[in-house]
Amino acid sequence: MVNLEWYRTFKAIYKTGTLTGAAEALFISQPGVSLHLSSLESYVGYKLFDRTGRKMMPTERGKVLYNAVVDALTKLEEVEKNFQKSTEKHTPTISVGMCFETFQITLEQYVSSLPFNLIICFGEYPEMLDQLDKGIVDLIITPQKGNSSQLELEPFSCEQIVLVGGSEVDKATFDAIRKTEDIHQTESWLRAQKWYGTTGDMEHLLRFWKLNFDQQPNFRPNYIVPNLNSIVRCLSGGKGLAVIPDFLCRQEIENGQIQLIWEGVKPLKNTLYFGTRKQNSHQQEIDHIKDLFRKVMGRPVQQEVA
Repeated sequence: MVNLEWYRTFKAIYKTGTLTGAAEALFISQPGVSLHLSSLESYVGYKLFDRTGRKMMPTERGKVLYNAVVDALTKLEEVEKNFQKSTEKHTPTISVGMCFETFQITLEQYVSSLPFNLIICFGEYPEMLDQLDKGIVDLIITPQKGNSSQLELEPFSCEQIVLVGGSEVDKATFDAIRKTEDIHQTESWLRAQKWYGTTGDMEHLLRFWKLNFDQQPNFRPNYIVPNLNSIVRCLSGGKGLAVIPDFLCRQEIENGQIQLIWEGVKPLKNTLYFGTRKQNSHQQEIDHIKDLFRKVMGRPVQQEVA
């Protein structure tokens, strides 16, 4: 016997016209929708939809099958509604993409109190933009805009990329060198220090160095740790330098655990965006997440420096 869920998925695709729409209607993942459809097509032995761009157009055989099963499926759904407990309510689930460090600093503390289900996804920003466009995630936090016309990007805060160091770093000597305005001596002093970095991610250091010294850094960090929050913990109370977003270490700087060594000749800033699809079915939950981010980060939007 054919799995009944295959028919339900088939009907949802037929009615919504997209795999994403069917996934949202059935509250399952888009890969799950694709699996049900391919399984049903394999069982019946012919294609049920033609994939034209973003739209799923039923084939002639797909139309015949839909007409054959739609009445029976509708009746079963009515039976399900009538026998379901009247007090039972569906708890929505939303997926949010961001970098790991951002999650730890902002949303992690609120997860247990959220009135809905939450799936957190980590990854590179281009990957998250693609997942948002495909309907795999509902909201992303990103400094990159992308170019899809299906997405909305709302600026809500900004981060400044700064040079920080442990409390034992000789900042007075560095400040004295900076006052001479000798850029070569400044670069030489920095290269002589111990540096922290993360696996496979040199973007902040590369951009900061290029902006201030007009060249790529000709050294690699001495210590490679899992993530930017690890760098902050390693620097606290010790020596070493790192280039990181200021919001990740604001509290440690205020507490004197690490030092703000240099903001650079020119401030290096990124505008942060909320990324959503123009049409979504979880606007209330998305707005809730947005409010939490505004509460934690709180910095007004400023123009990004290239």
